[in-house]
Amino acid sequence: MKKIFDVIFILLSISLLSQSKSLKDNQLLNKKNSAKKIVKKTPENNLIVLNENVPLLIPQKKNDNFGYINQKGKFIIAPEYHIAMFFAEDCNLLNSPNPKVKKFGTVKFATVEKNNISYRIDQTGKKVYQYKNTDLGKCQSEFKKQLFHAYILNGFYGIIEDSKFSNPADRSHFKIYPKYQYLHILEGDDLSNPMIVASHKDKFGVIDVNNNIIIPFEYADIKRNYSWKLGKMFEVTKDDINYYYIDSDNKSY
Repeated sequence: MKKIFDVIFILLSISLLSQSKSLKDNQLLNKKNSAKKIVKKTPENNLIVLNENVPLLIPQKKNDNFGYINQKGKFIIAPEYHIAMFFAEDCNLLNSPNPKVKKFGTVKFATVEKNNISYRIDQTGKKVYQYKNTDLGKCQSEFKKQLFHAYILNGFYGIIEDSKFSNPADRSHFKIYPKYQYLHILEGDDLSNPMIVASHKDKFGVIDVNNNIIIPFEYADIKRNYSWKLGKMFEVTKDDINYYYIDSDNKSY
């Protein structure tokens, strides 16, 4: 009789071990399947960050129309607009008398124009607002006096710091002694270290106030617009026809 109980005990033990192993195997299989399902459901993020100092969406022209590419150069918003600006604040909408449209003045939206009609679009390219003159408020931007200015001497351009300049005959009074064909200080957020569009030997580049070359002198033109202030980028051309954006490392987009 004892032998029979021993046999039954062994059989039960084997059965329980088998069930336990089967349960563990099923749990592991379910975890793997569950993980696979999550990966498959995760959408591709098109707004890739390769450079934190560059916008996630960059205006680009194709076939005479503008759209938006990501930092890898892939069109995320199809080129269909005559004008496309950086995703940035619009102070006219932020200060709108219409409280319902103020939200469209934030950096989440960009201003575009098509068929002489201006819109705000979101990062998917959806038109979320059409401009109306009655919605536009008054910008209340604080005036900030520039610390540096271009100075022309003997037909050449240099840079002076207003608070330290008094005698043009003293070379030491210049931040950059006049030697360039042209200089233009771009508007930006950092008044102490502005970017300066410069021309030397009939080519354009970008320098800082310490005369360090930021962008090499290899361009036919660099636009003097708000691309640096709004997008930390420069709009350049090498043929005086096709303009495109570059970052401060001279990488083109």
